This record gives sequence, C-alpha cells and structure tokens, in this order.
Amino acid sequence: MTALPDWLGLKVLVLGDVILDRFIHGSVSRISPEAPIPVVEVTHERLLPGGAANVAHNIRVLGGKPFLLGAVGADATGAGFRDVLASCGIEDAGLVEVPGRVTTVKSRIIAHHQQVVRVDREEKAPLPDGARQTVLDCFRAELPTSRAVVVSDYAKGFFDAALLGEVGRAAREARVPLVVDPKPSHLPYPGATVVTPNRDEAAGFAGRPFDSEEVPEVAAGILSQTDWEAVLFTLGAEGMVLAPRAGECLRIPAQVREVFDVTGAGDTVVAVLSLALAAGCDLPRAARLANLAAGVVVGKVGTAVCTPEELRAALAGGAR
Repeated sequence: MTALPDWLGLKVLVLGDVILDRFIHGSVSRISPEAPIPVVEVTHERLLPGGAANVAHNIRVLGGKPFLLGAVGADATGAGFRDVLASCGIEDAGLVEVPGRVTTVKSRIIAHHQQVVRVDREEKAPLPDGARQTVLDCFRAELPTSRAVVVSDYAKGFFDAALLGEVGRAAREARVPLVVDPKPSHLPYPGATVVTPNRDEAAGFAGRPFDSEEVPEVAAGILSQTDWEAVLFTLGAEGMVLAPRAGECLRIPAQVREVFDVTGAGDTVVAVLSLALAAGCDLPRAARLANLAAGVVVGKVGTAVCTPEELRAALAGGAR
C-alpha cells in the first residue's frame, strides 16, 4: 500500500531547543601557508531551521501544522532565525525571547559535499524562571488543540526535569501522543509514548555500549526505569528496532542506498512518528514510515526534509 496516512493539517506541538543551521559551501584547491589546513573558497551560504525547528519544518513540508515553542536570544541571530522560519512557512508566535541569551547557531563549512569543520555558538544555561513560565503557559494553552506533542531535546538549556515532568503529565492526561528525541542527561522523560534514542543515546541510558542483538535486553532495562510505551532505537545502517512495553521487538531494515549526511535525520524521524500517531496509526506503522523518511534525508547534504512525494516513492519502493 502506497497511500500516506491522512495527516494533512493536523496540529503537532513541537517544543525544544531551536537552532539556526548555517551552511557555508565552497571549494578547496590549496592548503593554507599559515597552517596545514585546507583553504575553502566560499561560493554560497544557506540558512536553515535546525533542532526543534527542523522537526517543525519537516512537519510543515509533509502537510502537518506545527506549532513551534522554543527560546531565542534578543540578538541579531534570533532576528535572522525568525526570518528563516518565515521563509519556511513556520510561525514564530511560540518563540520566547530571552534578553541576554545567545541564540544557538551551528555553522558548517562544506567543500565538495564534505564537512570541513563545524563552529557552534550556544548557551546551555537553564532558562530563567520568567521565560520558563512563559513556555509552560504557552504549552498548556496550545495542548488542547494539538494532536501530538514532540519534545526535541538537544541539551541546550531549554528543558529541565520539572518542565519535562509537566509536559509529560499534561500530554498523558490529555491522551495526546508524546514523541521524544532524547538526551541521556534528562532521563526519564515521564509520560512519553515513544522515545527515539540513537545508539550512543541508548548506550547512555543503559550505562554501557551494546550490539544490535542485545537490543531486547537493553530495551527491557530502559523500560523498567520509565513509564514509556515504547522505545524506537535508531541504529544507522542497521535500521531501527521498535521495542514496545508489551510484545516482541520489531526490527526494521534501513532503507537508504547511499548516505551523504545524517544531519537532522533524527528530526525527520520524530516528525513522521508524531504525524503518523496524530493520524491514528499504530506504532509499528508509524515506525516504518519514519524509517523510510530517514532513508530519504540521509541521501541529501545538510539539514534536509522529506517531502510527501519522496515518502510516497519510498513507500512504493518498499512495497515491491
């Protein structure tokens, strides 16, 4: 079956660390006389929404209606970030401006389709009490009209344990699916429907590295410490493993022919998961769709999104 779920126009509340992704493209033809490093001659630059904003962008492109809730600084980067959101059709009403805070920006220099270096400008201090309360008030106001919630945690200071607890409890009481892209430092993410750790994040939860054959054991240990309904392990070239609280693990092979860049692939996964759950799909179908979408975006360079047409084509190819 090649039809996508009917998620057109469904509202997904996305909250988390927002990032401005800057891509500086160029070419290399010589080595610097000042140090043994390549000289990149810049040809063009791109500015894209990153972090939680990339989740919102994926949802928007796929036909959903994201409401983005994040924090930016009262700086030029924050103003530029709002312009980038507008160019992508994403409203900025949920952005909380925090005076004195630095807006997170990741600058990547790329030559011949390869990253040469990445420069990060960020602040990881917790939100001040006033900004945190504004975030919580906005979340509570938007939740009743949302069909799913995404927590996009990049550990840049937006979340603390108390805020995550409030979000989880409210989502579960409202019976709204909660999808979490996690960081180990913020375990246990109460109230989550499904949490999507990559291998390193899952190893952080488990307290040790593991191979794919140990996933059921690792999943059982993680689920015993949490109230999550399921864990979706994203294992790169080994695909994904959906581990529900009740039932057997579901292994989903990777669906990608060639990997160019994994930047933002996790954002695409949670975007598709949240839309599919919002549309009433069960977790196995939602996970399979997310896996197909991830296979699309890792075949692109830079922070990328998956279009409905690309997902339909991937779905049709997987059905053969």
